Amino acid sequence: MTVLDHRALNRATLARQLLLERADVPALDAVAHLGGLQAQEPQEPFFGLWSRLRAFDPTELSDHLVRRRVVRTHLMRRTMHLVTADDALAWRARHDTMLRQRVLGVYRGELDGTDHDELAAAGREVMADGEPRSMTQLARALAERWPEPGPRALGEMLLAVVPVVQLPPRGLWRTKAGVRYLSLASWLEREVVPPSSDGSDPVGQALLRRYLAAFGPAASADLRAWCGLAGLSAAVAALRDELITFRDERGRELLDLPDAPRPDPDTPAPVRFLPAFDNAILGYHDRSRIIDDAHRGLSVAGARVVLVDGRVAATWTVEEKTVTVTPLARFTRPEHTAVTEEAQALATFLSADSADSDHGIHRVRISTSGSGQ
Repeated sequence: MTVLDHRALNRATLARQLLLERADVPALDAVAHLGGLQAQEPQEPFFGLWSRLRAFDPTELSDHLVRRRVVRTHLMRRTMHLVTADDALAWRARHDTMLRQRVLGVYRGELDGTDHDELAAAGREVMADGEPRSMTQLARALAERWPEPGPRALGEMLLAVVPVVQLPPRGLWRTKAGVRYLSLASWLEREVVPPSSDGSDPVGQALLRRYLAAFGPAASADLRAWCGLAGLSAAVAALRDELITFRDERGRELLDLPDAPRPDPDTPAPVRFLPAFDNAILGYHDRSRIIDDAHRGLSVAGARVVLVDGRVAATWTVEEKTVTVTPLARFTRPEHTAVTEEAQALATFLSADSADSDHGIHRVRISTSGSGQ
């Protein structure tokens, strides 16, 4: 069985994630291809798409949110994701058990004795009037019936048992807004696709194909790390005849689609600025293909990172009208030049069409802290 080393896996990941070369595709197609973008920080998906698309207009993504073509909802790993409306409806029921279990992992004591189906029915009744509400408002509307859990635990479980979306203007470009929820079915005027009644797992199989298209080659453990779902071994077994397999340097079996891109490991990789919590990093159990173990904590701490030669090599921030890059190790002269050029492109993106001077970015700075440069 062919062994793929870290560099081969890195280049495959970059190609699948649209990071090896910016793609000429609409924003909606990119969101679908990537299986959504992690979006608990509302502005981060815009940076993620800017790094991946050749002519990305952030107002295009905002328009998709307003027109209900994409939605913000809890899905993979019970984190807020920006996904297409079609994917939200198709995938949500498959995530139901995981979402409940993760809430119970935090609030099991508070929620003991709470009937989830009764809570879901009561929550849908409250939301039936179509009035957007915050999680606290939803929990307070149900607190008389379930006084013991407290509003936080009750609200978190309600959002797990009833498919909901976070409504715009939250998530729009350069817009700050509070969190208001409405049921997914009400917002999209379509019902969530119910689970299969014959014991098969067509959604699990679809998720596996979509995952490999955007993240492969990858191990079953990587698939679970991306979506947080259990019970995917049956989906893997059902599709095994149409997949090909490799090994990584640790000896793990890697699955892949036969015709998916696996570039030459020597393919040059451009500098890319990734947003906080980007799934190019978080979408794997073994993240060593893109980030050193010593820096793994950055990927869960909300740091925005810079890829140099395809690997995490720096962090970046925007403060006081300056894009500041902080290397994790000393840049070579060519790396310094390439990072500076991409940072200047980011500054131009952030300044474009900005009537508000607060959004104008005037300079780029490569910090010496933490690198000895």
